[in-house]
Amino acid sequence: MASFHLSVKNGRKGTAANHAAYIARQGKHGTADKKADLRLVSHGNLPEWAEGDPFVLWRAADKYERANGAAYREYELALPGELSLEKNTELARAFIEKHVGNKPYQLAIHAPIAAFGKIPQPHMHLMICDRKPDGIFRLPEQFFSRHNPNHPEIGGCKKDSGGKSKQEMREQLAFVREDWARMQNSVLAQNGHSARVDHRSHRDRGIDHPPEIHLGRFAINKMTDEEKMQFQERRNGKAAHQVNET
Repeated sequence: MASFHLSVKNGRKGTAANHAAYIARQGKHGTADKKADLRLVSHGNLPEWAEGDPFVLWRAADKYERANGAAYREYELALPGELSLEKNTELARAFIEKHVGNKPYQLAIHAPIAAFGKIPQPHMHLMICDRKPDGIFRLPEQFFSRHNPNHPEIGGCKKDSGGKSKQEMREQLAFVREDWARMQNSVLAQNGHSARVDHRSHRDRGIDHPPEIHLGRFAINKMTDEEKMQFQERRNGKAAHQVNET
């Protein structure tokens, strides 16, 4: 069933290349069991010096980004389980075109099997370099240096978030959340599915049910068959209530 999830995090310097390997299921993260949920890996808008390899970009970010700077920003978004991989890939690329633009990125789509219910849970990891290309060629060390607004050719590539207040960043995130729900619902409708998602909290929607607690695989494995059945009945009841409210 389609459900809404969008989270954003900043990755500190020194963590970018390892996280990129994690979402791409490469290196120490490329074991057979971890690769089992990988459905797609792609990238785009890399600087010329990266030569088409996103790991060159992330290793450079880890090396040259300033000490307290973010080496990457990551969106993690749930994808509708009702859609095929092809349709979810199109949806992911539409999000990138609209909300990433020409910034360098790496995309991975995973579809692990849920411990409870044994159904796929498709979602995407979208790592973004916040340095916005401006047509000026820079080698890696300069690319990640501080931007010079008066003489951009001698400074680094400007960060897209540079100069924005916390309030502006919150407003931008609120817009992205709402737009992501709108994009999913449009594709679901176009493909004949009745499921819909809502970016608003339960409180904002006037729903009294508390948010569902994420149990985790370990807790689910300890449940008896009766407990699993009761949990599923509560989940189905809540889902029916939410449908009636929309």
